[in-house]
Amino acid sequence: MDSPALLIIDVQQGLDNPALRKRTNLNAEANIARLLKLWRDSHLPVIHIQHCSTDPDSLLQPHLPGNAFKPEAMPVSGEAVFQKTVNSAFIGTELESYLKSEQIKQLVIVGLTTDHCVSSSVRMAGNLGFEVILVGDATATFERYDNDGKLISAQDMHRIHLASLSGEFCRVFSTAEICDRVFQIDLGEGRHPANR
Repeated sequence: MDSPALLIIDVQQGLDNPALRKRTNLNAEANIARLLKLWRDSHLPVIHIQHCSTDPDSLLQPHLPGNAFKPEAMPVSGEAVFQKTVNSAFIGTELESYLKSEQIKQLVIVGLTTDHCVSSSVRMAGNLGFEVILVGDATATFERYDNDGKLISAQDMHRIHLASLSGEFCRVFSTAEICDRVFQIDLGEGRHPANR
């Protein structure tokens, strides 16, 4: 990789609320922290996305404690922070123009949740022509009910969304693979076919 940016999406305290039901991949934050340390130690670009919800029922509203970043993904001085109000990190923010101004073409994406803001951001990044790696064990999501009232497990939600994104919008790697190969992975093979 050529100076890939680590894009950390919505690692915020409100997503610890038990009302969100069962979650998969409880090690996601630890893996995010591991990657964040690697990026900082390697002096690679780090970008944080913070969801500032306009939904009156959301715990991620800007004035609530749940809006705050979790300790594992707390920004430090010099790291870019972009605030969004919708699922995609590219809508209503200056993220795309920032990436272009910094000549960043490669993104390694982690965060919450796999099927909402992570998926939306990965899809849009791929469509915009960025080369994307999604770190599967540094993302997580929650169980959900389908339209028929049947419960879909958190693990199934996570697995299916990773499968849907892989090869079409990104390549999916594990934290260990990224840490072992951060400078050797060829992102280009995983780009959306329209961008090849």
